[in-house]
Amino acid sequence: MRETYSQPLARDAMAYVLAGGRGSRLKELTDNRAKPAVYFGGKSRIIDFALSNAINSGIRRIGVATQYKAHSLIRHMQRAWNFMRPERNESFDILPASQRVSEHQWYEGTADAVYQNIDIIAANDPKYMVILAGDHIYKMDYELMLRQHVESGADVTIGCLVVPRAEASGFGVMAVDTADTITEFVEKPANPPGIPGNEGMALASMGIYVFETKFLFDILRKDAADPNSSRDFGNDIIPYIVKNGKAVAHRFTASCIRAAEEIEEYWRDVGTLDAYFDANLDLTDVVPKLNMYDRDWPIWTDQIIAAPAKFVHDQDGRRGMAISSLISQDCIVSGAIAKRSLLFTGVKMGSFSSCEEAVILPYCNIGRGARLNRVILDSGVRIPEGLVVGEDPILDAKRFQRTESGVCLITKRMIEQLA
Repeated sequence: MRETYSQPLARDAMAYVLAGGRGSRLKELTDNRAKPAVYFGGKSRIIDFALSNAINSGIRRIGVATQYKAHSLIRHMQRAWNFMRPERNESFDILPASQRVSEHQWYEGTADAVYQNIDIIAANDPKYMVILAGDHIYKMDYELMLRQHVESGADVTIGCLVVPRAEASGFGVMAVDTADTITEFVEKPANPPGIPGNEGMALASMGIYVFETKFLFDILRKDAADPNSSRDFGNDIIPYIVKNGKAVAHRFTASCIRAAEEIEEYWRDVGTLDAYFDANLDLTDVVPKLNMYDRDWPIWTDQIIAAPAKFVHDQDGRRGMAISSLISQDCIVSGAIAKRSLLFTGVKMGSFSSCEEAVILPYCNIGRGARLNRVILDSGVRIPEGLVVGEDPILDAKRFQRTESGVCLITKRMIEQLA
């Protein structure tokens, strides 16, 4: 018989977001910020998705472990996520690596980033822990995963995606039985195991884990005492539980949040420039794969006080306009045109300039007559008048960071070196 609950399990849970990664495959985009702090979708940061999922799921105690170049990430969270109220049993803890265990020890792995803060977690007294990666784009109700965890009697429940086996080698992959009990967990296997009854597909880890807190503390202390451990959930903790306890897979399809018009379960690892570019451009579709307009499951972020976007001039060849684009606050499109692009807060486009398939981060300035195609502009970049990008692949590759698919990342330093 299915168990009933007098109150949501999320009330007894704490979300712990692992947000210390650099994201080196994003190249210069993460030179000065951690991957979770990278801007996304016109006004958000990547980490806002995991945090919003937690809030929308009913979780009111949250910890975020930071490490690599965390200043912009910490500043964003202080501004955007400071609405928790202790008198309502709510908390939001930012947990930089601070040598709490040893004077010489920073976070050595994902498991260690939790272990070093056991005392802070214990002060919140959660019954369940929801461990999250802070660098993916998706909408998910963690309450449903918590329920499966309790009903199955698992020691750990792992969120997973159904992906083609041919694409699964870049993930941690689970072999399961017909009840989705995990029989093997392997990191980035050359030959991923298939799903029973659907051998062409595999179950790939989303980096989301649910534990009972007491069990998690016990297993982390045991791992910390093992000199041969790499202090990592995927390499050490999860394989140990699979072998010695009960691990169960939770399929993303069971808890994915979709608005009425969203036709697929949307999850993206925006860990490369091409993946980041494509996921942002997805939002410009007439019916986007990810609905950012869903008021029932909002993506919370910093509410910047700024003027509305403005479009000026209405002459042939000098008409301020945008087509299939997302234009944020404080943007001025002055006699310019944006097509299938995202202009983040404070972008200015000068007369006779144009951008097509462009992701333009906050406070960029595009000079008169410039033409930009398939570009990512890092925040604060000033494009010189008349600069053309996206029409000469050889020249672009000499001046900017150009991907194999022809996307050019442009930073302040790259522009300075043009002079």
